[in-house]
Amino acid sequence: MDLRNLLRRTAMQRPAVLAVALPGATDIRLAVEAEVRRRGWPVAGAPAAADLMVVCGVPEPREAEWLDDIERSMPDPAVRIVVEETGHAVHALEMARRDLTERAVTPREAEVDDQQGAAAGEPGGRAQGEHQGHGDDQGHGAHHGSSPPPAPDDQGHPHRSMGHGHGGPAAHPGHEGHENHHPDDHAAHLDHTEHEGHFAHIDHMGHDMHAMGDVAGLPMAERADDRDELRLDQLHVPIGPGLTDWPTGLVLRLTLQGDVVQDVEVDHLPVPRGHRLPFWDEPWLRAAQGEEVTSGSAARRRCAAHLDSVARLLAVVGWDDVAARCRRLRDELLSGAPREGIGGDLRGVLRRVRRSRTLRWSIAGLGELSSARAGEAGVTGPALTADGDAYDRLRIWLDEVERGLEVLDAEQPLTPDDLTGPRGRLDGAQPPSQALLDILPELLTGAEFACARIIVASLDPDLDELALAPVSGAAHV
Repeated sequence: MDLRNLLRRTAMQRPAVLAVALPGATDIRLAVEAEVRRRGWPVAGAPAAADLMVVCGVPEPREAEWLDDIERSMPDPAVRIVVEETGHAVHALEMARRDLTERAVTPREAEVDDQQGAAAGEPGGRAQGEHQGHGDDQGHGAHHGSSPPPAPDDQGHPHRSMGHGHGGPAAHPGHEGHENHHPDDHAAHLDHTEHEGHFAHIDHMGHDMHAMGDVAGLPMAERADDRDELRLDQLHVPIGPGLTDWPTGLVLRLTLQGDVVQDVEVDHLPVPRGHRLPFWDEPWLRAAQGEEVTSGSAARRRCAAHLDSVARLLAVVGWDDVAARCRRLRDELLSGAPREGIGGDLRGVLRRVRRSRTLRWSIAGLGELSSARAGEAGVTGPALTADGDAYDRLRIWLDEVERGLEVLDAEQPLTPDDLTGPRGRLDGAQPPSQALLDILPELLTGAEFACARIIVASLDPDLDELALAPVSGAAHV
């Protein structure tokens, strides 16, 4: 084993993990995050920094393409696994680590072809090796569990051909348009001048952008009036659903002029219905169905939900160490840690967040939502109580966590008519997160692009709640 392979093998002992959660899989995401933290593995903030992609939940066939897109953005050796149950997280991560370690010291097909071509003195050996090497299975990783195999793109090419050695589709925009793409044809592709003028047909997030002028999956800018009636370039940018620290399954289609959001279309991945209760609302919904649930367990779930939201917001603004502490405390609460054991550390985190003037300065004034407007829009819960901006909503989360800490061990049963979950009333005309999604365009329009992520994180809608079907004053699923 040479030095390079030794270093790669050592690095893969602690792979950088990119967790991609699907709607309905909150408990699986939490189990994966807890296990990754226990192992001391780093968390990747983007596919380019990830070694291992962990898909939390069961992907639908229609979701194969955007998951494949993320995987193609990962460097070699890349592995994707699917965790379908909370109890499978430990085994799946261990198998993935072993797979990555083996791939780290296995010569890629491209390298083997290069060496063979050089040894044989073939003039085209290098070019041929590049074409084959970047698209092999070694490069895109194994699919464990029920992960779908690499799906063909909308031109009928296997996805593994997308990363060949020509420098990618941006360098050769006409290259995707060929049928019956075969490695033997690559010699002809060395001269791409004949393809100039061709444009790719890129299906981006399920939207066929039959793209006269698409670049890297995004349409070219067009002209439109801005809010000052000036004709400026306008760019359409979808964000989500695979972003880190982003509400699970949420997709926003933004229209940008410069860095200002001019229009917003809210979309989301399909939410599975009926097979399980939304994780964060489970205690209140079980009590409404007649089960005996203690108020202490409900308070524990509410505190954990708010800590999850606080961690997401702090991660978005760049306060990663406190975000990690919030996630650790969240997991300790869910695992049943006693109030005496967790109280001191939790109060310390709350105090540190409250005292941060930098945090307050950086997010105050973003996403102003008065209680009157929130009430008109059907918003309930912390976003209604906050009666203010992103910082006010954060403050409400912290206050509710501190109050909940005092009753973590309460044994009295939760009353069936107590249907206020972490994000609002569960017996309203619509799920509380639906109201948060509906108000998003109003809060995001006119905001700067960087601020849009903070505003979304300060509301933190839970798309699992969209599976709720309220009926006559009580929540049902």
